[in-house]
Amino acid sequence: MSLQSRMSLPTAASPQSFIAREARFGAKNYAPLPVVLARGAGAHLFDTGGKRYIDMMSAYSAASFGHLHPRLVHAMKRQLDRLDVVSRAYHSDNLGPLCEELAGLAGLDCCLPMNTGAEAVETAIKAARRYGYERLSIPAGKAEIIVAAGNFHGRTTSIIGFSSEPSYRRGFGPFPPGFVSVPFGDAATLEAAISPLTAAVLVEPIQGEAGIVVPPGGYLASLRRICDRHGILLIFDEVQSGLGRAGRNFCFEHENAKPDGLIVGKALGGGLIPVSAFVARRAVMDVFDPGSHGSTFGGNPLAAAVAREAIHVLQDEDLALRSRVLGKTLLAALAGIDHPAIVEVRGKGLWAGVELDPARANTKEVCLAMLRRGVLTKETHETVIRFAPPLIIEEADLLAAVEIFHDALEEAVAPRAVSWVG
Repeated sequence: MSLQSRMSLPTAASPQSFIAREARFGAKNYAPLPVVLARGAGAHLFDTGGKRYIDMMSAYSAASFGHLHPRLVHAMKRQLDRLDVVSRAYHSDNLGPLCEELAGLAGLDCCLPMNTGAEAVETAIKAARRYGYERLSIPAGKAEIIVAAGNFHGRTTSIIGFSSEPSYRRGFGPFPPGFVSVPFGDAATLEAAISPLTAAVLVEPIQGEAGIVVPPGGYLASLRRICDRHGILLIFDEVQSGLGRAGRNFCFEHENAKPDGLIVGKALGGGLIPVSAFVARRAVMDVFDPGSHGSTFGGNPLAAAVAREAIHVLQDEDLALRSRVLGKTLLAALAGIDHPAIVEVRGKGLWAGVELDPARANTKEVCLAMLRRGVLTKETHETVIRFAPPLIIEEADLLAAVEIFHDALEEAVAPRAVSWVG
């Protein structure tokens, strides 16, 4: 950077300087709120000026166990004194234990670690298609996977190809075929879409990015029965809903709807390192053979050490139960807010969405008002405010965040809403 360019930017110590540099030299694929974070501890984040915020996003569940959990940091440091990354051309002493512990937690047989949630979804898609060809006798190149409208499984070109969100797809085609979309929460319509070409059903038990959309009770169990009836695979994407977020270790446990394949990620890395995995029955995983799938960093010793400790923290601190109990407190507090802008409150565990009437309140303005008051969250789909704090959050902070949301809502009410109420 030239001296003139450096001089044209704000002072290096100011938050504006970091924002300006990101805008100038970064991609514009996000629209962050105007805060520059410099430190985290537990359920709190701190900006460059030292102001403390209650974190009600936990990095889309990546920081479900809080920021810099001491046990996770210690596990990472301990592994860094031993071994970092080796090729999967060799064995390592953390990979087998991670696979055993994660498969055991899910009640399945085996797992294939990857890095990001999208990679794990792509792994599941490959497994489902090959299973369809080798086990279901689907003609080569014709396998179909049924997905749900409103889904969010990642941002690779394959995945956005079956998204129903135009902004995710615009300008990125052509997209690969082989996906059939049906309404989320409608088991009967899904079953009607099954054909001799169907290899699998792939859904989120709760749609997070769509606005914390919870399906009708019994939906997951119905999908299990439908897939059994037709002899096809049931795959749940629990990248966001898993590892305690929805009040159980995995959301499917609420209805005892164990899938044939399970996609996990985000919280599995303890907020420290990207870790994901495809967990499955042995018959599904065995479609892979040497050279058919892989990842340089997938299952590396450092990632495996952190992921193993994340599983131990989840169990030792009984965070799924904590999520279930505090989740009831969160939903009750949100439901208790009497405001004409609120259309619906929905959620499960420590995961809630408040849908607002856009004619009465602007969600971005609400988030900005919460930011000014010391609470961090972000809207989704322009109508929903998300509440997904770290599972280790204290009840007092949780209720304080809800109270701040109420105050922010009052401040951010659109002018038309004020005149309508009056």
